[in-house]
Amino acid sequence: MGIGRFAYTPLLPEMVTRFDWSYADAGDVASANFLGYLLGAFWAPKLAISPSVRLWVAFSLMGSVATSYLGAEISEFSMWLALRFTSGICSAFCLVILTTHLMQTLVRCGSEHLGNIHFAGVGLGIVLCTLGVLSGGSVETQWARQGFIAAFLMAGAWLFLSPGPWIVPDSPERTVIDGERVRVWPVIVGYGFFGYGYIVAATFMVAMANDLADASNFDVRSIWLVVGASTLPSVYLWQWLAQRWRLPETLMLSYVVLSAGALTAGLAESFATLMFAAVLLGGTFGAITALGLSLGRNLAPHRVAQVVSAMTIAFSLGQLLGPAVSGRLADLLGGFAYPSAIAALLLAAAACLVPLAYKSRVT
Repeated sequence: MGIGRFAYTPLLPEMVTRFDWSYADAGDVASANFLGYLLGAFWAPKLAISPSVRLWVAFSLMGSVATSYLGAEISEFSMWLALRFTSGICSAFCLVILTTHLMQTLVRCGSEHLGNIHFAGVGLGIVLCTLGVLSGGSVETQWARQGFIAAFLMAGAWLFLSPGPWIVPDSPERTVIDGERVRVWPVIVGYGFFGYGYIVAATFMVAMANDLADASNFDVRSIWLVVGASTLPSVYLWQWLAQRWRLPETLMLSYVVLSAGALTAGLAESFATLMFAAVLLGGTFGAITALGLSLGRNLAPHRVAQVVSAMTIAFSLGQLLGPAVSGRLADLLGGFAYPSAIAALLLAAAACLVPLAYKSRVT
């Protein structure tokens, strides 16, 4: 999924040149992906409990691979919209179905900490897809390469899937945790703000680097490699912090750090500064996915699939709006400073919403 979702970012500057796109066009193609992700998140909970769940997972994995490879075969703008839309549906099915199954299985086995491996996998996909891009070639060649890399990973993913039962009964309903009454909606809304806030930099990071005065001194696509490399250890580091601190406070801090990264990216005037923003982006967004979904599961353990789906839908709405709005603002205002400031504000708001999940102390 790290390839299916994120290969678009390091290839974006070359695609803009190759297909003569504006930033608004590029944002619309990204938003088509996120629209598919949104619709997929609506359908996924029903598929997660379907007797044909394995078949749906297989189709989703194959679809994610196919939509990566087919980037080598198309050039029309309308076809790119359709392709990225389909890719988004497949990504949502993979995320919601597999994450729900994994979280329930790990809870049953008492091994919740192993979920870090799952969420760090997106970082590995980003690293591999960026290395593929840095290998050179035309846009078409590079998309074909992404498809082959994704196919290799898909085969491994399918072989390692557990042969055991997929439908794990949910826990009894619980509305009190550690003496506090809880509610889920602030976490869901905040997760939607996260979707908007992170995706501005995640979509346009390489384009931002390409616009810098000293860009000619670097291969700007390497900045996406930094994002992926930062993602891999970050999930473990933030989880380590959450185990020694409380999960809600750790999630709040990660939102604040990402907010600083989003603002830094938009205001960066040198490649070194943008590189620092890339570390903050990669060092938080995968971890926030893990921390946010873990908190949602903790708040509503009796309906894990529904909560994961609701959070994914909110996230999808945010990331659907982010590229389309930010691309147009960048075209209008000649840069990403204002779009990034909006993203940073929404991430700060997400941090402020977390405490609202705990209504009152129960005596």
